Amino acid sequence: MNQQQTPKAEFSTRENTKSVLRIQHKQPVIMGVEVNSGNVNDSVAFDGLYDKLTEKFPEVETIVVDAGYKTPWICKKIIDDGRIPSLPYKRPMTKKGFFQKYKYAYDEYYDCYICPNNQILNYTTTNRDGYRAYKSIPYQCAKCEMIGQCTESKAQQKLVSRHIWEDYLELADDYRYTPKYKALYEQRKETIERVFADAKEKYAMRYTQYRGLTQVSNWVKLKFAAMNLKKFAIHWWEMTKHHPNDSIFLHIFNFVINIKPCFRLKTGFFYSLSIGV
Repeated sequence: MNQQQTPKAEFSTRENTKSVLRIQHKQPVIMGVEVNSGNVNDSVAFDGLYDKLTEKFPEVETIVVDAGYKTPWICKKIIDDGRIPSLPYKRPMTKKGFFQKYKYAYDEYYDCYICPNNQILNYTTTNRDGYRAYKSIPYQCAKCEMIGQCTESKAQQKLVSRHIWEDYLELADDYRYTPKYKALYEQRKETIERVFADAKEKYAMRYTQYRGLTQVSNWVKLKFAAMNLKKFAIHWWEMTKHHPNDSIFLHIFNFVINIKPCFRLKTGFFYSLSIGV
């Protein structure tokens, strides 16, 4: 994953550290950053910064995240906190030529799955990762004409897994279909992608010459602070052009008054960024 560019703006590097950003909804102001080792998954790095930012900004109502954070735990955490997760569509990770998982209908009343050939997959056990296993009856699969599209198991038995918090993922998908949160997610390209592009092209963040988590963390935070200060300076300059006769103290006062609501957010954006060492 760290050897090619992706839509999340990960960089081709020798070694990597990941930082999670939180971007303001209307102005791409970086509100928080946390640097982690390159072997830390995006979904694992989410909790620390999410807790810090929601503690500082409890009025946040919607959390916009990319597909890397679409996990049962993150959806559960956001929804249980009374917030709405805005997530993208994630393609089924199914082998070509086989039935996708959504073609197996889940019966909530009887707690079982029904395969495309209308056979029942009964619950058997729950593993330590929280996934409930549903298995078919081998002798029914042996005489099924669609077994070649269902499983390659030598035991001729189909296994379907369902997480104990799968309901939260389904609820998050329901939010994705609503016009409000669909439009909200589309604003990602106007905020976080622009910040990543500026960081890479204007602030030399394709690679870093530092090694170690502490040094890279300080370097990243300094870069992002400079990016924010530049935005503040441009905002102040625009104010002076419209009111050239006002004193500098009045400009600063107006700037603080105008910029403060930007930190009273309704939406948080979380993404990952990999930086070369």
